[in-house]
Amino acid sequence: MFALIDCNNFYASCERVFRPDLNGKPVVVLSNNDGCVIARSNEAKALGIPMGAPAFQYEALFKKHHVEVFSANFALYGDMSNRVMSILSEYTPEIEIYSIDEAFLKLNGLPCKNLQQYAADMRKKVLKYTGIPISIGIAPTKALAKVANRIAKKFPERTENVYWIQTEEARIKALKWLKIEDVWGIGRKHAQRLKQRHINTAYDFTQMEDAWVKKHMTIVGLRLKHDLMGIPSLQLEDVQPKKNIATTRSFEKNYTELHELKERISTFAFICAEKLRKQQSCCRAFTIFLHTNPHRHDAPQYHPSAMIKLPFPTQSGMELSRFATQALQRLFRPGYLYKKAGIIIHDFVPHNAIQGTLFDQPNKKHVPLMHTIDHINHLFGQATVKLASQDLQRTWKMKQEKLSPRYTTRLSDIITIHAL
Repeated sequence: MFALIDCNNFYASCERVFRPDLNGKPVVVLSNNDGCVIARSNEAKALGIPMGAPAFQYEALFKKHHVEVFSANFALYGDMSNRVMSILSEYTPEIEIYSIDEAFLKLNGLPCKNLQQYAADMRKKVLKYTGIPISIGIAPTKALAKVANRIAKKFPERTENVYWIQTEEARIKALKWLKIEDVWGIGRKHAQRLKQRHINTAYDFTQMEDAWVKKHMTIVGLRLKHDLMGIPSLQLEDVQPKKNIATTRSFEKNYTELHELKERISTFAFICAEKLRKQQSCCRAFTIFLHTNPHRHDAPQYHPSAMIKLPFPTQSGMELSRFATQALQRLFRPGYLYKKAGIIIHDFVPHNAIQGTLFDQPNKKHVPLMHTIDHINHLFGQATVKLASQDLQRTWKMKQEKLSPRYTTRLSDIITIHAL
């Protein structure tokens, strides 16, 4: 038996935990540089604010309906996610963290018989300990648990945000209710193709021939079909090391000077190296790119990129930053308005399986140095220690005019309680 736990309107809920005055009020969270809406409370959805709505186009509506608008506070959201997942792991040793606000739990072999009550207790504890409301769907397979979770969210008054597909009758009823475009794992193109064959619901999909599904949707689609039929075909997945790591950002303004871009690329490389160390890998290559502003039709366009092979594998932020800024100098051309840049590191090897070369070797002193920097930044906050080539005053050069405090990850932002 599987359970899918999904945090309700997660980013908005995180903001409400520390601002209870926002309960019952419309709340939206914006993307990097305060560009588009990436999270909405139920009240904001009721106002017709769509996901991905450009913020500048909806400013009048925000003001008219007193919508609370926040810049994305990913440090806060990540920490709150870790707290939720830590509580969920107490209920079963088998857990797959699917995203920042979702997790699959395997509930086989538990000492309880009433999974409905077990899930209700889980939901109550998460809400009490973190303030984050969750919805739980329980079913014999992962895909059906996803369907059950959708029902729990759609009908909270009837389900109390917990729904268990226990019978064959309940499974069929749920699949007939779910539209084909809303099925987990079926994208827009597949949904269009299926609708052309008069497959409009998840139940219709389960009635198709296996041969057609396998031919047109590969073995992945066939496994999904079997999972929806109640035949367990999708299992919990172990966390796998990433095959590439990227840090890319749009700038708050157009950059024209090389030294400005150097600072950004140095910061991006340093961030990538930290992520690389977390998965205990080293990279042997990276790709760097620049983009001019595509919205400035009056300005010339330039979109260079380059893939660089490193002389040796490294996980040092200092070494990666040096190689990246050297590559940047070859790409940079004066006279352009640069709006975005990024670095993607790839070709990973385990940090303990590096094969040295005769002439070029990584600096062994960097290994303990980088781990010390990671430890300090973990204790005292992200970017407490930086490279001299980075901007020492700002962590991110992004437009974040409505950023909330980092209540749980920065000591200076901790809530102060005044006793009367």
